Amino acid sequence: MVASMFFRQIQQHGDNFSYIIADETSREAAVVDSSYNAGEVSRILKAQGLQLKYIINTHGHSDHTAGNTELRSIFSAKIVAHSQSRANFDLPVQDGDTISVGKVFIKIIHTPGHTNDSICLLVDNKKLLTGDTLFVGECGRTDLPGGSSKSMYDSLFNKLSKLQDMVEVYPGHDYGPKPSSTIGEEKKTNYTLQQRSLNEFIEFMRQP
Repeated sequence: MVASMFFRQIQQHGDNFSYIIADETSREAAVVDSSYNAGEVSRILKAQGLQLKYIINTHGHSDHTAGNTELRSIFSAKIVAHSQSRANFDLPVQDGDTISVGKVFIKIIHTPGHTNDSICLLVDNKKLLTGDTLFVGECGRTDLPGGSSKSMYDSLFNKLSKLQDMVEVYPGHDYGPKPSSTIGEEKKTNYTLQQRSLNEFIEFMRQP
């Protein structure tokens, strides 16, 4: 039996997206990238009667983790991050791991490039939360500490682009013409996903 999923995209402050994923039967929930949206996230969780189990960070940058402490103190949830993260976390994950909220399953895909601890989250093989790896119409920058254009190439072309075209894409920032997309649509329209060799991609990412 497929779980009935509660899913909410939240943008209260700036361009950062936060997400709530929950099993509507068990009421267990996870928040992805708490960002500066902890107040609104908390309000929705309480209004929906959801029990926050995990706070998942797609990477350790402060604009994605800013609400972690507040949410953990309110709901006693565990913070989940890739094992290479420098942010504070309770539960380390690796590529290929699966965590669950009720019967909703979240697969961890390690996608370094923007940072070495970047992960994407494939939820029930239907929704992909991409953090700062892939945006609608763009990809994450690689010129910050821990960034790597070589790693980003592998993450984009050898991991994300190989997912089914129907998988929905939900990014960490509202940088595109719309708040979500699909893998198939991004492969057709996202100029950063045009076919390039590794060397061509590295040179492309150097361009201002």
